[in-house]
Amino acid sequence: MKTLRNPAFLTVTTTLVVLLLYYSLVADQTYSLLRGDGASRLLGVGAVVLPLPGVLWVIRNWRLGSAVQCMTRVLDREGRLPIHDGETFPDGRLTHDAAEAVFEVAKRSVEDRPDDWRAWFHVAYAYAATADRSMARKALRHAARLFRTEN
Repeated sequence: MKTLRNPAFLTVTTTLVVLLLYYSLVADQTYSLLRGDGASRLLGVGAVVLPLPGVLWVIRNWRLGSAVQCMTRVLDREGRLPIHDGETFPDGRLTHDAAEAVFEVAKRSVEDRPDDWRAWFHVAYAYAATADRSMARKALRHAARLFRTEN
């Protein structure tokens, strides 16, 4: 039930449903356009090609989300989920100094074990604690690649 309330899951699922709905509603018109000539054929090709980046985005993020869930389960079983101790703001986020300290520990772990997905998972959450979401996603993607090759 928790999965259904997860905003990321809902976003990806909604996007996927919208893309599937788009393809089903436009399929007949697209086929008619593709059978035409000149400009209508070009419009038909556009109707097929334009949603492809969205489909690829959904697939990429769905795979990442699935891998992160699997990695989280493994780390939970091992008792190694990232827990960030330190001074926090009232909303629960780590202060800048505490987040930097967590990041330094995680960074050293990755330097010591660059092929360990667990270390990269921890560094991803350390990046998230420092509010560097872009690097957090990159580190999670790298952790997922390492996880897939190990399993």
